[in-house]
Amino acid sequence: MNELEIIQHPQIRGLNLFFNTMDYRTAHFHAEWELLLPLDNPLVMTFDLERYEVLPGQIIVINSRQLHEYSTETGSCTFLCLQVSDELFPRLRGIHVEAFYPHLFMEEDEYSAFRARLLDIMHNYLVQPDFYELYCVGRTSLLLHKLLTCVPCHEMTAEEIAQREKSTARLGRLLRFVDDNFQDKILLRDFAAQEGLTINYLSGFIRQTMNQTFQEYVTTVRFHYACKRMSSTDEKLLTICMESGFSDYRYFSKAFRQRTGKTPEEYRSELHRGTPAAAKIHHSMHSLERFYTREQSLVLWETYSRIFSFSQ
Repeated sequence: MNELEIIQHPQIRGLNLFFNTMDYRTAHFHAEWELLLPLDNPLVMTFDLERYEVLPGQIIVINSRQLHEYSTETGSCTFLCLQVSDELFPRLRGIHVEAFYPHLFMEEDEYSAFRARLLDIMHNYLVQPDFYELYCVGRTSLLLHKLLTCVPCHEMTAEEIAQREKSTARLGRLLRFVDDNFQDKILLRDFAAQEGLTINYLSGFIRQTMNQTFQEYVTTVRFHYACKRMSSTDEKLLTICMESGFSDYRYFSKAFRQRTGKTPEEYRSELHRGTPAAAKIHHSMHSLERFYTREQSLVLWETYSRIFSFSQ
């Protein structure tokens, strides 16, 4: 599994901004901090074993190497994302934000200005006027300064950082193990043997970090892989069932009813084939999302900056 997000047009080292339209993204993590701003529909996020609904206009903060996943309940969500790494600001490596909604810790006018600054950075990132790199990095510095002086956070000890990196490294190996083996019979004991750990220890580790069992995560990966195959091929559903790693069709059908409220047949009949002109679709066993060209992103910026009363 690639732990880093797919970025449509990175151009400043340590700083990426992009628009994305998301249906779902399974549990993942990456080295960068993220600030996400939903623009049209609510985005449902799960991290730290809690579920959060982020409404349009609300920014949410995701720490570096913090396991999280996205989903939607009322239609695809388009959001603006700013990713910044400790390569750009080294001190970020040891900072952990304890609250995820900046608007709860700012006055209304402060938060409006904070959000406007994010939109302003995005605009310069897309338009690329002279010396825009300096402008974007400088404005991002001010954005982070405002965030870290308003929202509760703490600086982790060297021991805490080492423990976090050990935990995320093990989690990364687990996710890759599932990616490599989900189409076959896959057992936690095989990963336990690979790690030199007991099944009981790993079961607790997975429950603590992912808030689900090993088998639940495997089923989720199989389900999304099946969705991808159903949207991109005309293969028989029984073939897709078996190639996705499901042991029988009844289990396959149960997974669809639990996640969509539909049978596989009903789900397939409602799929919209083809790629819309507005975006490039990335549909995998881990996500269904749409990325935009720079020109398309500028159109989105014009639309949403007016909606959210852009001003500096």
